[in-house]
Formats: sequence, structure tokens, C-alpha cells
Amino acid sequence: MRLFVAAWPPPDVLDEVEALEPPEEPGVRWTTRAQWHVTLRFLGRCEPEDATAALEVLADHPGAVSTEARMGPEVSRLGRSVICLPVAGLDALAAAVRDVTASVGEPPDPRPFTGHLTLARLRGRVACGLAGRPFQAAFQVREVALVASDLHPDGARYATLRTWTLPSV
Repeated sequence: MRLFVAAWPPPDVLDEVEALEPPEEPGVRWTTRAQWHVTLRFLGRCEPEDATAALEVLADHPGAVSTEARMGPEVSRLGRSVICLPVAGLDALAAAVRDVTASVGEPPDPRPFTGHLTLARLRGRVACGLAGRPFQAAFQVREVALVASDLHPDGARYATLRTWTLPSV
């Protein structure tokens, strides 16, 4: 089972993202509202029980507290094939998740955390009409979720397996 740890934006923020109304463009595969999340750590193939056991101690980690996620200031590219909304403010939380899950699933990515919400994937495209459009929103991350990803031809389908409430500062 492919798993990841995520922060889900609340419905009012998802409404704002949905209002971006992406243009129909060849070579651009838009993600759906049900897929919009911020990945704190991709675990890959592992047993849900192992991930759950590791995340049980998350609340004891000093970096695992309720925090504000800030999206924007504009729709951006991430690498050559992703159109996204950058998300700042979750570095300490992502580091805490990485620390407690380091022995679960794939080894943690050695690159610095880059918070983002994926809007589209590009296939051989160098441009996307939504890139550069201003967008700003913020939301409080009060919990993290262990999510299962099932790949389908029309895109990934996600199921939240369990959530953990984060302590307030």
C-alpha cells in the first residue's frame, strides 16, 4: 500500500482554490478537489500498522504543533512537470513527521521540504496558463492524516486511514 502523511486544507480554502477555474489546455492534467493536500512526507509502500505506530509519538515531538499554512503568493511551477500553490509555514511540522517516521517506508527525501498543493501535472509542456496567477490563502493545520494512495488511469484516489490532532502552542 502506498502511504503518505498529509495536511488537508479546510473546505473554505478548497473553495478558493476551486475558484481559480483552470483553463482547458492540451498536455495539462488537472488534479481534483479530492486530491488537494500538502504532503508532509511520502512513505511509499509500507504497512499501515507500521506508519500508525510511528505516528503515535508525533504529539511528543516539539515541532509537531498546530500551525498556520500560508498558500501563495501565486500559482507556480515545481520542477518541469508540476503546477502548484506553494505552501509555507509547515517546515517544522514536516521535519517532525520525518523524524518520527524515518524508519518507516522509503527513506526520507534528503532534499529540503517544499510545501505545495499540486494543481496539475504537465506532459511535455513548457507553459501553463494558470502559472503566475496571484493566489493567497491561509489555514490552520490542526491535524495530520495518514493517507493511502491508489493509482488509477484518471489520477490517484486517496483514502484517509487515520488522523492525529496536533497540540496547540
